[in-house]
Order: sequence, then C-alpha cells, then structure tokens
Amino acid sequence: MSELSDLIPVEAIRLDVAAPDWQAAVRAAGDLLVSTDVSTDTYTEEMLRNVRENGPYIVIAPGFAFAHARPSPAVRRTGMSWVRLSTPVSFGHETNDPVHLVVALAAEDAGAHTQAMGALARLLADADTSAALDRAPTPEALRRILMGDAEPEPSDSVPAQPAPKGSGHGMHKILTVCGNGVGTSLFLKSTLDKVLDRWKWGRYITTEATDTISAKGKASEAVAIMTSREIARTLGDVGVPVRVIEDFTSTKEVDAAMRDLYDV
Repeated sequence: MSELSDLIPVEAIRLDVAAPDWQAAVRAAGDLLVSTDVSTDTYTEEMLRNVRENGPYIVIAPGFAFAHARPSPAVRRTGMSWVRLSTPVSFGHETNDPVHLVVALAAEDAGAHTQAMGALARLLADADTSAALDRAPTPEALRRILMGDAEPEPSDSVPAQPAPKGSGHGMHKILTVCGNGVGTSLFLKSTLDKVLDRWKWGRYITTEATDTISAKGKASEAVAIMTSREIARTLGDVGVPVRVIEDFTSTKEVDAAMRDLYDV
C-alpha cells in the first residue's frame, strides 16, 4: 500500500474533527490539501460545487464520502487527505448517510492515482481493516495501517464462471461512471475488476472509468454501465443497461449486478 500512504502523509490526516454539516466536512478535508501544498482554496470550492451540481454521489459506501473535483490549475500535485469526523453528518444520500469519514483527492490527471484508488478500495472493503482505521487513535497509527499489506484473498473464493455469451465476437466493455471520471468511478472500477478477476473474466471484459458527459458518447461501445443512483438519473436512457451500485467497495453488490447482467 506504499503508493497510497505516499499520497496521504501524516500531516494530511485529522481525526475526530467536529463539523456541523457536509460542507464543513469537505472544507476540513480541503484545508488539509491546502496545508500540505497539494491544492489551493479554489480546489476546495470546486469539490463543494461538484456535490451541489451532481448531488451526493461522492458518498460511495456507508459512512464514507470521497470528495474530489476535476483536475484543474488549482491542483499543484496529486495528493489526498483523510478526515474522520467526531459526529457523522448527512450529505443527503439515500442509503449511505450519515458520513463519518471524508477522504479528499486532488489529481493532476485522470490516471496518476489509479493504483492508489484500488489500494484504498481494498482497504475499506475489508471489514477488519476498515474497523481498525475507525479505531486508530492517532494520525501516525492510521497511516501505519495504510502502509500495511492486506492479506490476499483465496483465489478460489468464487468459482470461475463460464465465458459470457457473445464474448466470441470481441471484448465486452463496462463503463463505471461518476461526475468527473477521476475519483468515485475509479473506486467502482477497482471493485468491478476484482470481481472479474475472481470470475476469470478479465480476458472477456474490459472496464473503463469515465465521467457523465463522456459516458453518453461511449455508451454505444459498452454492454453496460455501473454508477451511483444520482449519476444514473443524470445519464437517463443511454441505450445500454445501467446498474446502480450503492456501495462502491462491495464486491458482493457488484457480483450480484454482474450476475443480473449476464444471467449467471
């Protein structure tokens, strides 16, 4: 997990922060990006505007919000911050409120942090590790957890599935979509890739993280889209199945969506 820990130094971690509402929670995470010279105050405002314009889709798992905006001149370098709240706050999400953890990302480009997103998704998907992060008494202790190596999952935890129907005519593509294409969509892509690896379907299906605007143009290339409820409403009818995922870290939920799509 070294790349993830490199992006979240001790100075970018604050625990038991008091925030009266979601705006204050995002500002606290943004202030840490500013203080560690990752971004400027302008980027913090861009993160807030992202939620106001696109809704609370950044609440990608129960209790967890992943604050971010598009790469912009307000980003000085790729980095992240970690804010654990003393009292959870509501973002207005239908199923994942209230939020007690806000992780903020400022990215120079859409691809610089893909591996770190995968590492973070794996950490938060593991119940024991997630609980340890919630209990960590100090920023130093929390960062040590981020630096630790997760135990590999048994390779036979899910039986390999037969090849998807129609795969003989070329690779299938599944899009994971968020408002900006650089944060939550990468989280979901990482979880989907994990399911495909377990199924041994990586040779048949490619995945791509993208934003809402690009997704409408790319939908014709895909067999399906996975996204949040808020983004699904924004996309509307794009001509391919759209599956809503409530918990972007849940391989169980993504597995069920795949079984539904392919009638497995």
